[in-house]
Amino acid sequence: MWASPALAGAVHDIRAAREHGIIEALAEAGIVCWADKGYQGAGDTVRLPYRSRWDSLSTGRQAVNRSHAKIRSLVEQAIATLKSWRLLRELRRSTSRITSLVQAVLCLHLASSN
Repeated sequence: MWASPALAGAVHDIRAAREHGIIEALAEAGIVCWADKGYQGAGDTVRLPYRSRWDSLSTGRQAVNRSHAKIRSLVEQAIATLKSWRLLRELRRSTSRITSLVQAVLCLHLASSN
């Protein structure tokens, strides 16, 4: 897991990924990642679920979306684990101070889980 420098809450995920060079780094390294529908237009290295109402998707596309969700659930579980830290749930600070706090919690979490 990695914690990027904090941005304002109104910044969309794909914009943050671009600003931090994550999408470009993935493309250069040839690494494929799975993201949610908010990453439309991120490029070929970012795999997205099919967009449409569930009942209008073909059986094959439903299976792909189901598999996609299972892969992404691992990421969501990791985020939920970090959110279990009370400090992060109730954090109201400037973005310049949040980054070091999140990185410290991440280090503490990784150290306590080994």
